[in-house]
Amino acid sequence: MWDMLYYLAIVLFLAVAMIGGAFAVRTYLGGGGPMQAVSSLFGPKPDRRLSVVEQFNLDNRRRLILIRRDDVEHLIMTGGPVDIIVETGIGPAAPQTKPEALPGNAVSPRASLRT
Repeated sequence: MWDMLYYLAIVLFLAVAMIGGAFAVRTYLGGGGPMQAVSSLFGPKPDRRLSVVEQFNLDNRRRLILIRRDDVEHLIMTGGPVDIIVETGIGPAAPQTKPEALPGNAVSPRASLRT
């Protein structure tokens, strides 16, 4: 029984060492040093610059995708014979106005009547 636990511990240690070694080699080949490998593993993640805001299927093949990069939106159509940029440099959307509040004694038109 103890032999099996001993071998299991060795296998787990080797697996962790292989994963750590692969991460260190990947960082070294990317041009970083040992301190950068550790800081990239445990440090804060950088802010994401690219995100998909919306997408809409036009038909079975084509799709409109609205992406945001550095607070600028771009509209792209993909799936046809050629992917094209429909519009670029779209600024942030204007804030929507709130509906006017009802006076204090007014009843909402959706209020249910209890009898």
